[in-house]
Amino acid sequence: MEYIIEKEEMYMECDTAITLGKFDGIHIGHQLLIREVLAGKKQGLKPVVFTFSFAEKIRTDSIEGNLFTEEEKKEYLEQLGIEVMISYPFDEEMRCMEAEMFVEQILCKKLRAKKIVVGSDFAFGYQRRGDSKLLEQLSSVYGYELIVFDKVMLDGQIVSSSVIRQELLEGHMEKVNAMLGRKYSMKGTVVYGNQIGRKMLSMPTANIYPNADKLLPPNGVYVTMMETEYGEYEGITNIGYKPTIGGETRPGVESYLFDFDNDLYGQIIKVNFYMYKRGERKFNGLEELKAQMFRDSDFGRDYFKQSR
Repeated sequence: MEYIIEKEEMYMECDTAITLGKFDGIHIGHQLLIREVLAGKKQGLKPVVFTFSFAEKIRTDSIEGNLFTEEEKKEYLEQLGIEVMISYPFDEEMRCMEAEMFVEQILCKKLRAKKIVVGSDFAFGYQRRGDSKLLEQLSSVYGYELIVFDKVMLDGQIVSSSVIRQELLEGHMEKVNAMLGRKYSMKGTVVYGNQIGRKMLSMPTANIYPNADKLLPPNGVYVTMMETEYGEYEGITNIGYKPTIGGETRPGVESYLFDFDNDLYGQIIKVNFYMYKRGERKFNGLEELKAQMFRDSDFGRDYFKQSR
């Protein structure tokens, strides 16, 4: 997939089908837009996703952190079949650009959009004056097809990145996963921890530190599935500062993989979150911590056994 971040490179040599938005998390509503863009390939149109860099500056909620890092967004869009991802600088020039100028100069002239796909709440241009109605009015002027999708509903609730972020902060992993259409996950390189899990608790763990921009669910224990170079392994994961042991200055992600006995140090693993079991707490010593970890492990094994 071609990844474009420089204005000078934002020029297409062929006609395109394009969807626009922030696409944090690429949830089931976003996926509708993307599928429609991909359908444009049958018309000979190159599928393009247009988003903005520094999207937090135009976010509608006050929650810091993203469901997707930029790298995760790129990787997932490529998996879906998108051929070009544009991360346009949301600078002063863009902030002050009138909506019709954006359509004419950026979408039609530079990106050669012949099919534009947006959500019904999409807004753009100076003071967000542009919307789907304006895009409809301009479609006959600039010769593109416009497809507008209504908000997706799930169990009576609108699916949006803002809603998902809030549900994630409350630990509602099943609802988050349903809205995303997949498991919430994070990646990282396995680093050396304090070795207490391996040496003193007989439960070796894999430690990663997520990207600083990644939005994390509440500190605590989760039922998870780890993707490694050796395959997929069920397990449990703790997010937090390890208060019983101490010494952590930033939240880490520590996973115990069931029935696994290989070296993961230096490998990139992906942790997929299934459900939130309990909050993080400080125990009265390692023996109490060990007993709780075995209970958490038994809970995780039962969870997967019942879900098969």
